[in-house]
Parts: sequence; C-alpha cells; structure tokens
Amino acid sequence: MATSKLQALWNHPAGPKTIHFWAPTFKWGISIANIADFAKPPEKISYPQQLAVACTGVIWSRYSTVITPKNWNLFSVNVAMAGTGLYQLSRKIRHDYFSETAETEVVKE
Repeated sequence: MATSKLQALWNHPAGPKTIHFWAPTFKWGISIANIADFAKPPEKISYPQQLAVACTGVIWSRYSTVITPKNWNLFSVNVAMAGTGLYQLSRKIRHDYFSETAETEVVKE
C-alpha cells in the first residue's frame, strides 16, 4: 500500500521528477522566513514586501486550483504565503495607525 502511494507520487505529473514539485517546495522558504519575521518589530516590516507576498499568495492559490494537473503543493505554499503576508500587514497597520506610540509620535511633531 505505502509503496503504491509513493510510486503514484513519484509518477504524478506534479511529482518530484518535475519542476512543478520543486518550485513550490523551495517557495516554502519565503513563508518560513516570513514566520521567522513574526518576532521582528512592526516598524521594521515593509508594506511593499508584505503586500507582494500576500498578493502573490492569493493569486497563485487561485491559479493552482484551475490548472491541470492540480498542484496541491503549490496551493498550500501560496495559502501560507497569503496568510503570513496578511498577518504581517495587519501587524504593521495596527502599529502605524492604531497604537498609542503612533499617536504620541504625531503629537511630538
């Protein structure tokens, strides 16, 4: 049973013998780096970078569901990218527009 599942994965059109497997697999590095940046102070988060990560995740998640063959590795990495990008954007927006420190900075100027 396990052998047949491994063989099916190996021979799948988006399996390890193709770029359709390895590109999304290496793309996980972006999501992992973004998760590591959760500890970064919000003032060091870049709007353009996180917007690009979030939009890429949303667009490619949709695309990965309409292509043939279905590439669930591509789908899952892009859902993770969209989620981490949106979370980082929410941290930055909360810090810039809704925190008390932002209000005191405006008053000082």
